[in-house]
Amino acid sequence: MTLLDLWLSRSLPMCLLLQSLVLMALCFPSASMCPKGCICQRDPHLHGINVTCSQSRLKEIPPSLPVDTVLLRLDHNQIGAVPDQTFHGLRLLRELNLSYNAVETLGEAAFSGIEATLQVLDLSHNRITSVHKDAFARLKARVIVDDNPWHCDCALQQAISGMAHNHDAAARVLCRSSEVHDQEGRPFLAVDTDLCNLAKRTTDYAMLVTMFGWFAMVISYVVYYVRQNQEDARRHLEYLKSLPSKPKKPDEADDISTVV
Repeated sequence: MTLLDLWLSRSLPMCLLLQSLVLMALCFPSASMCPKGCICQRDPHLHGINVTCSQSRLKEIPPSLPVDTVLLRLDHNQIGAVPDQTFHGLRLLRELNLSYNAVETLGEAAFSGIEATLQVLDLSHNRITSVHKDAFARLKARVIVDDNPWHCDCALQQAISGMAHNHDAAARVLCRSSEVHDQEGRPFLAVDTDLCNLAKRTTDYAMLVTMFGWFAMVISYVVYYVRQNQEDARRHLEYLKSLPSKPKKPDEADDISTVV
């Protein structure tokens, strides 16, 4: 065996090993990039990473997600909130599944940074009662919001009006509670009352009642003050009347006689 053959016999396995490592690096993200309790796999069709954290007993959204995540499954956990801008760095995210969690409310910037790329947003089977009026305003994704205990108020009405491209999702919003009592249990789109004007009228009535209360208090105080002063003046006058009259001096009597 020549030296060349010997060198090739030793180098070939090393080359194959390096090739395998390169392929693994391309196909699977590094362990440090993948959140604990999640499975990360590279998607060759979408040129990004699928991150699956389903049924991982998560109580919050993992803070360190691969920046090239294209599909993020966070369903069937115990996540209670979606902090503002929590997905801001995920510029390639196309699908976000947050179903079967304990989310109760959504802020204005809950989905900031992913409005342009997100195609599917699943928020079904949570505990969402209220959202910021602009929570869905810039989203182009198909939003799924079934089975949430919605409180139908002005903010929700404004949020729904900004989901013109999600009419099917809006049609599935049922009012668990409402500013208008006879709307409870009905589809939100069946609410024909302007809840924002209703809230404004309620506020106006409250302000009017408050102003009337203060005015009544001022009038009552003025009346009490005047009556109290009158009573004090009457008592003082009675006191003066009760005093004995001042006797005349002898000199004053002589003067009067002289004059006569």
